[in-house]
Amino acid sequence: MEKLEQMTCTACRKGEPVVTDAEIAAMCPQIPGWQIVERDGVRRLERVFTFVNFAGALAFTNRVGALAEAAGHHPALLTEWGRVTVAWWTHKIGGLHRNDFIMARKTDALVPPPG
Repeated sequence: MEKLEQMTCTACRKGEPVVTDAEIAAMCPQIPGWQIVERDGVRRLERVFTFVNFAGALAFTNRVGALAEAAGHHPALLTEWGRVTVAWWTHKIGGLHRNDFIMARKTDALVPPPG
């Protein structure tokens, strides 16, 4: 399978199928730390990122926002003191699409190195 960070989001139209369990199993090893959760009957990829203060969390939120705008695919973001929760899913299809896995991997790349 191609590396998620090398892939780009494709336009997703209403009615496209959600990813299969086999596709999920193939892509999940590339996004460790992300969980599949179900909220309001919709499967989503979700991860909590931690930071040493609010400023670090807010800066990360802004980087994720810029990534989302560039790709035309937007997550749910909850920014709190020292943590940001990011959730990706595709609203048009009410579930997970390959784009969500691509964006999760690209979100991981936005985390500053420790230290």
